[in-house]
Amino acid sequence: MKYIEIDEELYRFIASKTERIGESASDILRRLLHLSVETVVVDLPEAISEPSLETEPVAVSESQSQRSQLFNQAKAAVEKVIAAQVEPELENEQGAIVSSIEFKSIVNEHLLSQQKGAVGRFMWLLGNLQAATGSDFTKVLDIQGKGRLYFARSKQALLESSPSSNPKEIGASGFWVTTNNNTAKKQAIFIEVLEHLGCDSEYARTIAEYI
Repeated sequence: MKYIEIDEELYRFIASKTERIGESASDILRRLLHLSVETVVVDLPEAISEPSLETEPVAVSESQSQRSQLFNQAKAAVEKVIAAQVEPELENEQGAIVSSIEFKSIVNEHLLSQQKGAVGRFMWLLGNLQAATGSDFTKVLDIQGKGRLYFARSKQALLESSPSSNPKEIGASGFWVTTNNNTAKKQAIFIEVLEHLGCDSEYARTIAEYI
C-alpha cells in the first residue's frame, strides 16, 4: 500500500462520494475513474519521488515512465470529475444569480454519524457548505433572528448580540455561528442558509434533517 498527500478540498470531495460504510478512498477513486478491482494500483510515490540524497541518481526506467504517465492521466481524470461538481452560475429570467452547486456533495452519512451531537453535525455541514461555496458563503451574514445575529465574522460580534450565543467558528473560515439554539432551530437556520445559496427549499429541508 502506498500513500499520497491530498488537500482538504480533494479530501472532502472524495469523502462525499462514499456509497457504503467502510469504503476506502482507494475504492472510491477506482469507482470514479472506472477502474476494475483487478487493475494494478499505480505506484504513485515511486512515480514522482526524488532521488535519495544517499545514493547516486538512477535513470528513469520505461516502467517508471509508464507509471508516471498513468499517474498524470489519473490526476487529470480526478480533476475533471471535481470540476464537474460545481458548474458555472446561471442567470434566471429575472437576471438573478442561481447557484448550480451540487448540494448533495456536502452530505456524507458515514462521516456525519461520527460527529458529536446536533452541534457537531450542524458545524460539520456548515463547514462542508462553506468549502463548497467559497465567497458566496458571505450571504449567510444576511440571516438574522429577531434582535440577534446568527452569523458573524467574529466571535465578539455574536457575543455582543447575545451573551449566551455560544459562538463557534465554522472550520477555519473566519465565519462564526451561534450554537445555543435547539435542534429544530438549527435545522431552520440551516434551511435558510441553503436557500440563500440557491438550494431548492424541499431539498434544503431534506438535508437539514441530518442535523
